[in-house]
Amino acid sequence: MISFALTDEQRLLRETVRKFAQTELREVARACDEASRLPDELLATVADLGLVAGVMPESFGGGGSDRSPVTNTLLAEELGAGDSSLGLAAVAPALFAIPVLEFGTEAQKEQLLPMFSEPGFHAASMALHEAHFGFDAAALRTVAAPAPGGYRLTGSKRFVPLGDRASHILVIARLEESGLEGLEAFVVPRDSKGLECAPEPEKTLGLQALPTAALELDGVEVASEARLGGENGIDGARLINLCRVAGAAFAVGASRTVLEYATAYAKDRLVSGRPIAQKQAIAFMLADMEVEVNAMRHLVWKAASELEQRRDASRMATLASDYVRRKSMEIADKGVQILGGHGYIRDYPMEMWYRNMRALTILDGVGIV
Repeated sequence: MISFALTDEQRLLRETVRKFAQTELREVARACDEASRLPDELLATVADLGLVAGVMPESFGGGGSDRSPVTNTLLAEELGAGDSSLGLAAVAPALFAIPVLEFGTEAQKEQLLPMFSEPGFHAASMALHEAHFGFDAAALRTVAAPAPGGYRLTGSKRFVPLGDRASHILVIARLEESGLEGLEAFVVPRDSKGLECAPEPEKTLGLQALPTAALELDGVEVASEARLGGENGIDGARLINLCRVAGAAFAVGASRTVLEYATAYAKDRLVSGRPIAQKQAIAFMLADMEVEVNAMRHLVWKAASELEQRRDASRMATLASDYVRRKSMEIADKGVQILGGHGYIRDYPMEMWYRNMRALTILDGVGIV
């Protein structure tokens, strides 16, 4: 039997993160977007919340909670509903920590995971996205070539969350094999010779408060121990699916916020003495948005459930990601239309959410469940 009922622990975690997202994130989102700034004090609050440290094993100083892609999907939706930029920044260290937890050798876990359980916010990240047109994770151009004692990494990466401050970056590259099965991950310390990080954060249409960086890997040499999973490597398809489901969950949360705001606005906005929500065209738009938000959520939950059961979730993750990317942008566009001129000016948050939604629909590797 299929059940969508949440456990008591999931409900508690969701409510905790929802409160955090609606207060700590939503209240400063516009100011951070205008200033293109990620507040240090917010990161300190995030560290106290334990979004990453909580799932680290107790043996490495963490909270010891069982890692659950379904639970993380619920939390990603709440963070996306609060603010996508700040929410993605809050969980950016998971881009590094979760793959180490999933695929790392015991020696790699012992070396790398304790830093996420230490006091304060520890910045680390993943470098997946590339600059070329038509980016495809199954056809990466960043290459890991065998070298004496290890590997030599060559390529360019874009949109690396917290790349301007991350102590370690998990570089996703391909060996000679093609396709997702040819993907491997390499632990690259920030001070590695040949690793060049752009001095300024990237200027983007949306997600203004999330600092992302462009990286150049000019023959970066790493030891064989830097290959995540050792000789066994990683499950490339699973890694990409974990990222796709996370991105979709954030977009569901952002879509929910657009729907809620547009509905409230339509009920309050009077034209000829009547709320515009009573106009058939507006009512139909809101109804369609409600249907799509729920449809997107169920697709994402299904994909997350398959990931949690360690099945091959490639089909469901792809379906969910594709559907969410198309429908979430339609919802954002309808939100702008419902607000009319108020949807276009910066006095209202709808235009910010529209820009953020566009970013969420084109980027890979900025979140992970």
